[in-house]
Amino acid sequence: MTPNNLKKTPLCAACEAAGGKMVDFHGWLLPVQFDSILAEHKAVREGAGMFDVSHMGQVFVEGPESWKFLQYVNTNQIKNTPAAGTYSHLTDEQGRIIDDAISFCLTPEKFLVVVNAACIDTDVAWFKKHAAGFDVTITDDSARWGMIALQGPQALAQAANLIEGVQEMPRFAIKEITLFGAPGYVTRTGYTGEDGVEIMASPEAIVKVWDALLQAGVKPCGLGARDVLRLEAGYLLNGVDADGRQTPYEAGCGWVVKLMKENFIGKPALQAQKAAGLRRRLTGFVLTGAGVPRGGCKVFKDGAEVGVLTSGTYSPLFKGIAVGYADMALQEGDAVEIEVHGRKIPAKKTKTPFYKNRV
Repeated sequence: MTPNNLKKTPLCAACEAAGGKMVDFHGWLLPVQFDSILAEHKAVREGAGMFDVSHMGQVFVEGPESWKFLQYVNTNQIKNTPAAGTYSHLTDEQGRIIDDAISFCLTPEKFLVVVNAACIDTDVAWFKKHAAGFDVTITDDSARWGMIALQGPQALAQAANLIEGVQEMPRFAIKEITLFGAPGYVTRTGYTGEDGVEIMASPEAIVKVWDALLQAGVKPCGLGARDVLRLEAGYLLNGVDADGRQTPYEAGCGWVVKLMKENFIGKPALQAQKAAGLRRRLTGFVLTGAGVPRGGCKVFKDGAEVGVLTSGTYSPLFKGIAVGYADMALQEGDAVEIEVHGRKIPAKKTKTPFYKNRV
């Protein structure tokens, strides 16, 4: 696919003007980096960085049974208190992850669900398929919004220059705002392991937000730094660490499964899996030798293959880090080898997250 055929976010021109190196990301033209990935990583860990995440999806669920519907299609207990958000997984009848999403309660009868870019069409179709019998309306409003993720120890202070009261927002909260004369939302989540916010506004207003943050000294950051940061923080990358074959338990996210709920899609399968136990689970590894692990690399212990990586990278904090699905028999600190370009590099099993955030 050529750049001319790729979808462009409202911030595409601004990213290019800021020196962004643009690449194809699931059919979107997005910046992989502006400066070096190391410099962008440092900005987020020590100051403030911003990411164009306008490719993410915004789906509105409205109607008297909005909460009841979201309870049914999500594994987690969805909060129905206005301004509260809930991270959860959408699973199929076999308990396999379709997507991970955050449902924000605007009112008990109106929710904003933020979904992954590559899953927008799939998620909307899934919602509509299962909305039968519920008094709800599903609206894909993704094209009407631009979105900036502002992350880092100084992110809230920077956001406060544009948004009154943002520093008082609790984690996973949502607030309706007006920016440059346009309605919008600010949410306080993140995908980097640092504190921060996501700002959603109209395509015209989000460009003004970007320009204001840029002038204030916030560093623009790309997909490269974002992947390193999220892996350090132990966050799941849907489509990579969960590719439609794994359950939340296998992906190390059993905490999002609330089996005490009366009913949700995939509950019987997840109950059965929990009772039977797992054979493999998403596991963290740190290289103790020189090398950069990548998805697809095999993991060996005592000469036998015991797993395969899904994500791996060079971390400025920890050198080579990776996650992958490995045998449950592996214990914390076990010595293993990871095969990179035909060479087996010493590593050890470790807990995730690699980086404990300060949030």
